[in-house]
Amino acid sequence: MILGDGLYNFLKVVYRYQQDRKKNGPFLPIASVSPIPDQASVDTQCFGRSFDDQRRTELFLKDGIRTWFAIAGYVAIAATSAGILPQIFPQLKWYHIFVLYTVAPPFAFCNAYGCGLTDWSLASTYGKLVIFIIGAWAGQAHGGVVAGLVACGVMMNIVSTASDLTQDLKTGYVTLSSPCSTFASQVIGTAMGCVVSPCVFWIYYKAFDDLGIDGSEYPAPIASVYRSMAQLGVDGFSSLPNNCLNLCYGFFAAAVVINGVRDLTGKRWSRFIPVPMAMAMPFYIGAYFAIDMCIGSLVLLVWEKRNKTEAKAFIPAIASGLICGEGIWSLPSSIIAFAGAKPPFCLKLKF
Repeated sequence: MILGDGLYNFLKVVYRYQQDRKKNGPFLPIASVSPIPDQASVDTQCFGRSFDDQRRTELFLKDGIRTWFAIAGYVAIAATSAGILPQIFPQLKWYHIFVLYTVAPPFAFCNAYGCGLTDWSLASTYGKLVIFIIGAWAGQAHGGVVAGLVACGVMMNIVSTASDLTQDLKTGYVTLSSPCSTFASQVIGTAMGCVVSPCVFWIYYKAFDDLGIDGSEYPAPIASVYRSMAQLGVDGFSSLPNNCLNLCYGFFAAAVVINGVRDLTGKRWSRFIPVPMAMAMPFYIGAYFAIDMCIGSLVLLVWEKRNKTEAKAFIPAIASGLICGEGIWSLPSSIIAFAGAKPPFCLKLKF
């Protein structure tokens, strides 16, 4: 359902963009001719919006990223990966990387779309899919386990970067920041991560002889899970449980059909039809997230019914405060857990 919903909306956005491009010219932050859009085009697109939104759109579109630069940068990164990664991991061939970078843009859009809906990156979902595909393609005899794991890392980095950059661009739009400056900051941060992350891993690797071993201080349980999936992947899809692929195909088609019905029924009735991406999230991360979303949606619905103007003005601030508060609490929570503190009592409900 995640992949079906994402691909459906990817094709829909591409189609609508091409149609609007023919009528009004390029109006996205990526400009193919000139980074400065026509003022009349901006006014047409902003018609019916508030003055603040019009101002944000005008400033955001003035400093666009040229299409040729985006394509050239992507091709350069793909070529660099195809040249370097096989030298580090001989099990992963250059044509594997070529296929990864070919199918990555739709997957990146799907992840950015899902992250925009739920504020939850599903990069690992696409990485797990790649593990099975590349692992089965390489085969057990040619190091399919290593090839699948490396391909998973490549795909996860691509799709997670796309969702992160989309969120950063949205923040830049709200704060009247330049998209080029936002993109440059992302590049600088990524370059720093290429140096800092290996250094941090090397420190842990040298400091703990039992790093990644079960029962040690840092057992890295997720690594064992991904390795097990890679071992299954080299055996092909036949190693999956019975009817697993049939269920995948069925729910993929169901996601496409549900989205089609939502588009055909119009805004009046489509709001009563669930979004497939949101339906799939509880299956992936658990029901607690869906309960939180449900409570928040109910509060928003009641508030809009009572005072729509007030709700529209204060909801972004309240939502930001809740998100920041939960994020900040993770630090003292980690310290308390690291200190071994236990709660004075445990409340458990039985039904």
